[in-house]
Amino acid sequence: MPRAAIIGTGYFVPERVVTNADLTQWMDTSDEWITERSGIKERRWLRVDENGQTEITGAEMGARAARMAIEAANIEAGQIDQVIYGTLNPDFNFPGNGVLIEDLLGLNTAGAMDIRNQCTGFVYGLAAADGFIRAGIARTVLVIGGEIQSTALDLTDRGRDIAVLFGDGAGAAVVQATDEDRGIIASVMHSQGRFARELWCEAPVANLVGRFTPEMIEDYRHYPRMNGQMVFKHATRRFCESIKEVLDKGGVSIEDIDLLVPHQANQRITDAVAQRMGVPDEKVFSNIAKYGNTTAATIPIALAEAEREGRLKRDDLVITVAFGSGFTWGANLIRW
Repeated sequence: MPRAAIIGTGYFVPERVVTNADLTQWMDTSDEWITERSGIKERRWLRVDENGQTEITGAEMGARAARMAIEAANIEAGQIDQVIYGTLNPDFNFPGNGVLIEDLLGLNTAGAMDIRNQCTGFVYGLAAADGFIRAGIARTVLVIGGEIQSTALDLTDRGRDIAVLFGDGAGAAVVQATDEDRGIIASVMHSQGRFARELWCEAPVANLVGRFTPEMIEDYRHYPRMNGQMVFKHATRRFCESIKEVLDKGGVSIEDIDLLVPHQANQRITDAVAQRMGVPDEKVFSNIAKYGNTTAATIPIALAEAEREGRLKRDDLVITVAFGSGFTWGANLIRW
């Protein structure tokens, strides 16, 4: 049975840098307040023109990340059999961004699907790619996580706790069948829908017309909402559980791991998980300070940066782990 190896990574982030100090023009906050609670110093947001249009679309961000990954993999785009796109904010209500990537990259009618799992989208996407390859359905799979979030945030004091956290960006990985002793060793995935309303967006703007009254719009139901304390508590617990479970499934110990790449939700969560699991700082990759939380894009962006910085090398054992809205959580154990 073939293994599913990551053979190329790529990422794209907008040029526009929005610092914590910049946010003070819209809301009552400070660099100290944001940094202390999240570890974030800045994030990237797409520029918006006078008509409210972003400089590029979410799918176009994903395509740019994908082109970098395809080049790094040293393959032709036409070799891709399947696209898996993780996002909470596709360009259209439907269809999803996966088919838009097929068109943008000219993938010769490759299969395409979207995963709407928010922060865990890329972890689930890698597991799905592994399944496609092991089952012989596809040989080469393009997995993308990409988000435009800056245009759907409440930039007032009411939305401050959430708005300061999020950024725009996209990351991609080319996953290909191999007979070598490398690739995705194990994956675990879980959910608990009883907590869906603790981190959710009830009525996104794209779905409001004709369905909701002006009073409902004014009630902020189209903005994301979060029970921060509960999310922190559950995230820290589920991160650790996922890491332990995927280690057991793969038959290795935490000491064997060369790099832990967590979803970049909050530096305090990352620090707490690393401490509880006994992972030293040099084995944990974090870039939340400069990009914020890009939900489905955080892990692929981190993988691409880690590889280019020399912190991720051939034969390294890597764990990717995420927790997010749903609640959903999961992890992948990978031999790089």
